[in-house]
Amino acid sequence: MVDLANADLVTTDVPKKPGLFASWRADVACVKARDPAARFGLEIMLTYPGVHAVMIHRLSHRLWLLGARFPARLLSWFGRLVTNVDIHPGATIGQRLFIDHGAGVVIGETAVVGDDVTLYHGVTLGGTSWSHGKRHPTIEDGVLIGAGAKVLSAITVGRGARIGANSVVIENVAPGMTVVGIPGKVVRAESERRRIDGRIDLEHHLMPDPVGEALAAMLDRIEFLEARLDHYRRRAKAETDLQEKEPQS
Repeated sequence: MVDLANADLVTTDVPKKPGLFASWRADVACVKARDPAARFGLEIMLTYPGVHAVMIHRLSHRLWLLGARFPARLLSWFGRLVTNVDIHPGATIGQRLFIDHGAGVVIGETAVVGDDVTLYHGVTLGGTSWSHGKRHPTIEDGVLIGAGAKVLSAITVGRGARIGANSVVIENVAPGMTVVGIPGKVVRAESERRRIDGRIDLEHHLMPDPVGEALAAMLDRIEFLEARLDHYRRRAKAETDLQEKEPQS
C-alpha cells in the first residue's frame, strides 16, 4: 500500500534535470569563468564554436533518447560541419562543459562527461573495442584535459583530475591527480597543485616533466659513476707507479 502522507517526500528527493534552455544558458555563462579572453555573453554565444558544438549536441542527444536516431545523427553531422567538433549524439554530457577553441575534439558514443569539465582543442575521448556497450571513457566532474590529449577505452578519469597536453591515457585516473606522458603517468596529486581563487589552473607550462626528470637523474648518476671510475683508475695507476719505483730485493 502506498504511503500517501510521505509521497511528496519521495518525489521531491529526485533531482530535476535542467531544461534545454537552462543548460544552454549555463554553457554560455561558464565560459567567462574559464577563458580570460571571454568578454560578454552575446559574443560568447555567437563566436565560440565549442559552445555551439555543446548546444547542438544537447538537442541531438534529446532526439537520440527519443529514438529519432537518424535526425540525431544528421544534426550531429551538421554540428561537426560548422564547429569541427565531433560529438556522437549518444554521448552523455553534463552541465557547463567548455570546449576551448573547439577544433578537432572527438567524443564517442558511450562517453560520459560530468559537470564543469574543460576540454581543449584536439582532445579525443575514444574507444578501443568493436563490441557494443560501454567502450568510451567516463570523465567525472571538474576534470581538465589539455590540448591533443587522448583518453581511450572504457576507463574513468576521477573527479578534479588534470590530463596534460598530448598525453595518452589508457588506465583509470584517481580523483585529483595530474597525468602526463605516453602512456599517461600520475605525476602530481591534488594537494600539490596551485589554487587560484577557486578557478581552474590554466598554467599548463607548470606541468612536471617525468621523462626529463628521469633523464636528468640518469645523467647525474652517469657523471657520478664516471668520476668514481676515474678516481679508482688514478689510485690504481699511483699504486702501480709506486711498485715500479721500489728496489728489487
